[in-house]
Amino acid sequence: MEEMKTGTTTLAMVVKGGVVVATDRRVTAGYMVAHKVGKKVYKIDDHIALTTAGLVGDLQALVRYLKAEAELFKYKKGVKMSVSSASTLLSNILNQTKYMPYLVQIIIAGYDSAPHVFSIDEAGGAVEDKYVSTGSGSPFVYGVLEDNYKDNMSIDEGVDIAIRAISTSLQRDAATGNGIDVVVITPEEGYKALPDEEVQKKIKKLRV
Repeated sequence: MEEMKTGTTTLAMVVKGGVVVATDRRVTAGYMVAHKVGKKVYKIDDHIALTTAGLVGDLQALVRYLKAEAELFKYKKGVKMSVSSASTLLSNILNQTKYMPYLVQIIIAGYDSAPHVFSIDEAGGAVEDKYVSTGSGSPFVYGVLEDNYKDNMSIDEGVDIAIRAISTSLQRDAATGNGIDVVVITPEEGYKALPDEEVQKKIKKLRV
């Protein structure tokens, strides 16, 4: 169960004027690769992304809940749900089920009036930070982030570091692999998933 819960690598970081989110694509079940192109970053709204590490069924249910609540909030209030509100809502859902928990590690990242990155555990604990990583590959990611992250990085710098960090995990963590997904969220363009061609060009340029 522990292997199924944590076998992945995701990250998110605050950069100047936005946030950068990246994940691998490999879905594992114990020592088996269950799916080679798994989706691990989801669009909750135009300004909010959610990354997933854990049991797929639990994660998909939570994504549906949060998407629905974000839409209802816009309908009732006439404004978008803030990133911190989305984090608080998900934290409350997870805390209420902590005795029969969803087996998940989640990152909520986005931009409202400012960029935000929240790490949320299965008991509903939410911590905001400048960068965070989840999953079995996170120790390798943190090594890259601790060495390279700096305040007020440009979006391009952040994307390069995210790709380098996930690539390091791909090389060292058996449960991580099969490609990289990168998403950038800015107030100007909102939620933007980078095309595979652009990610591959950056991988070649970085030689990772």
